[in-house]
Amino acid sequence: MATVKKPDLSDPQLRAKLAKGMGHNYYGEPAWPNDLLYIFPVVILGTIALCVGLAVLDPAMIGEPANPFATPLEILPEWYLYPVFNILRLVPNKLLGVVLMGSVPLGLIVVPFIENVNKFQNPFRRPVAMAVFLFGTAVTMWLGIGATFPVSQGLTLGFF
Repeated sequence: MATVKKPDLSDPQLRAKLAKGMGHNYYGEPAWPNDLLYIFPVVILGTIALCVGLAVLDPAMIGEPANPFATPLEILPEWYLYPVFNILRLVPNKLLGVVLMGSVPLGLIVVPFIENVNKFQNPFRRPVAMAVFLFGTAVTMWLGIGATFPVSQGLTLGFF
């Protein structure tokens, strides 16, 4: 932590500045009322204006109307659900597929407790947890990419 020089409140020049409402930068600007009343509302209103401006300039397009009698050949979920979708799609026993999908959050809950007795936060000094993380990331990416392929190539990605 850096050493900070505290202001000398007996200094007549500083007292004159403080009497005029100046000199706050000398020892740090107070959050009330400067930030809370003047900066935060500007940032919030600017963010709202940006969102509204983007919505007006580039509105979301309305797609074709839904037709319950014409199901698409390949229905895909959102991109972040591709890996578990591919698990459910590739496992022949659907109960096993649901169990494997349920094991994903359980595995994520267990990861922080691997090598928990290790006092280091550096991931390179926790080799088992790092290996589990990298293996899980690789499998997730493999399954996620495989979800975009047909079912026959969902696991092999067409490589073999």
